[in-house]
Amino acid sequence: MNYQQTLDFLYSKLPMFTRVGASAFKKDLTNTIILCNALDNPQDKFKSIHVAGTNGKGSTSHMLASILQAQGYKTGLYTSPHLKDFRERIRINGKMISKTEVVSFVKEQQKLIEKTEPSFFEVTVALAFDCFARHQVDIAVIEVGLGGRLDSTNIISPLTSVITNISLDHTNMLGNTLAEIAGEKAGIIKKDTPVVIGETHEASAPVFNKKATEMNAPIVFADQVLTARDFKLANNKLSLSVYQGEEIKYKNLQSDLTGTYQHKNILTVLETLAVLNEKTDIKTNQESIYKGISLVKKQTGLQGRWQTLSRNPLVICDTGHNEAGISEVIKNIAQTPYQNLHIVFGMVNDKDISKVLALMPKNATYYFCKPDLERGLAADALKEQASSYHLNGNAYASVTEAKANAIRSAGIKDLIFIGGSTFVVAEAI
Repeated sequence: MNYQQTLDFLYSKLPMFTRVGASAFKKDLTNTIILCNALDNPQDKFKSIHVAGTNGKGSTSHMLASILQAQGYKTGLYTSPHLKDFRERIRINGKMISKTEVVSFVKEQQKLIEKTEPSFFEVTVALAFDCFARHQVDIAVIEVGLGGRLDSTNIISPLTSVITNISLDHTNMLGNTLAEIAGEKAGIIKKDTPVVIGETHEASAPVFNKKATEMNAPIVFADQVLTARDFKLANNKLSLSVYQGEEIKYKNLQSDLTGTYQHKNILTVLETLAVLNEKTDIKTNQESIYKGISLVKKQTGLQGRWQTLSRNPLVICDTGHNEAGISEVIKNIAQTPYQNLHIVFGMVNDKDISKVLALMPKNATYYFCKPDLERGLAADALKEQASSYHLNGNAYASVTEAKANAIRSAGIKDLIFIGGSTFVVAEAI
């Protein structure tokens, strides 16, 4: 198979969450263990950081990788889903895995894949671990795909575990309460391994503390140690200072990720690095931290986080797609000057979207669309549900058509926001 045929094999033959949803989520780690055993357990051949959370885990993972890269470490980065190119999921020092490596891996493991019948995600995780081991990375940042306890990535023994936050998402698989979801995320907490929690929440904190005690894992809540202040937004950079008590630790940090919600992820990242500095031989200095945070997009290729696509009119997209993520998007919209607001909006069909719709601005013209995947919610159905929340606009056959109509309708001082789903953002980019 050539590269395209290899991708077709992975996409079409294997259960894939983006295509079929919950049925692709395997309830144990058996297949991942079988695949990695056949590969001589590559996950044991490199140091790692494991990152889970409902929102912010992607940004946090990319920031960590950018800083470690700036420090001079050969840094692996595994994330999901991808936006445009499958190879975005697996990077070393920001460079995507080669097409040749993808083809070779699938060719060599095809018989085992067909015998084991793993999911798309399980194969991709094994590929990432094999790639990082072969290239002898110094450290790899591994983002959890979904949940934590049963996620395929959860066979690693990381230097530290990181959980950014907890909110309601994927409730059909992870639980209907914050405490239940926290229990699944807490599954990445390993014996005698420090864990950093990004945000303190009364429903999740007891769950994390209990699990950490059971595992004898030192635990720290980043937002109880550090605070961010002095926010400014200028020249496509978010500027802030970080304090520990009243002592300033980082003055005027500049981030190329300009969503105001990124300050939470920055605190999580800084506390994770402090833990690594104290407890491991992975060390970072202030120079690398400043450089890494200011050049996340350039060094890691991260896209889709409050990203400006064009100006006059201003077109911005963001992958936030659950209640907590959308609430942060709404804050950013409120802080952005505009004359009229246009929103290109699409969602998937296997989630309760009522809480998201209830948050969306009513003073906007909507361009409802269906992302191009089986799980996409039909634009007409979305429009109908949205109308009961007084969100008005037209339905369009595709994201491309909706975006084009929004641009055609907008004045040069207007704001067009594109979001509701990672897949809508992928198509818009």
